[in-house]
Amino acid sequence: MRLFIALDIDDGIRERIARFVDGVSGFAPDARWAKPESLHVTLKFIGEQPEPMVEEIKRALSTIAASEATVQFRGYGFFPTAKAPRVFWVGIESGPELAALAAAADGETARLGIQKEERAFSPHLTLARGGDRGTHRSGSPHWRKGDVPNGSFQRLQEKLAALPSPEFGTMTAREFFLYQSQLSPKGSKYTKLARFELRSP
Repeated sequence: MRLFIALDIDDGIRERIARFVDGVSGFAPDARWAKPESLHVTLKFIGEQPEPMVEEIKRALSTIAASEATVQFRGYGFFPTAKAPRVFWVGIESGPELAALAAAADGETARLGIQKEERAFSPHLTLARGGDRGTHRSGSPHWRKGDVPNGSFQRLQEKLAALPSPEFGTMTAREFFLYQSQLSPKGSKYTKLARFELRSP
């Protein structure tokens, strides 16, 4: 099973992002756009695990004592760089609570032998992946061999540059989830396997 840990986002924020995507997706018709209902804030990507491991992961995550986190969604950007864009994302601003939660999830899963994150937590919301051949397979924000300038997002970048920076709203994260990701030709399907509550400080 392909697994990850993430926050769900409030319906109002999801709707505002959906309207934004409706307005700009035509400027990058070759990109693969995320479905609004599938948007989430990844805290930790786990990857493929055997089914018996799921219960162990749930038990590990249930021990996390983390605070609620205020999360603001605003602005946008491109990974790995604007000149060789492979991923179009919405920016996330939050206090130390969100990074602490991601670190706790990373630490608890590492105890089970799951590889720890090598880079600092960089929260974002992926809206689209570039459609050029050879560049569209990975949503990784980091530079990879073979990343080259591509035209998937060029017109979108030009249009966005003329618009004010978008604001999508602020939410308080009071829970996080273990998700299963199922890949298909129509895109990924995400299923919540378990819910974990965050506690007020």
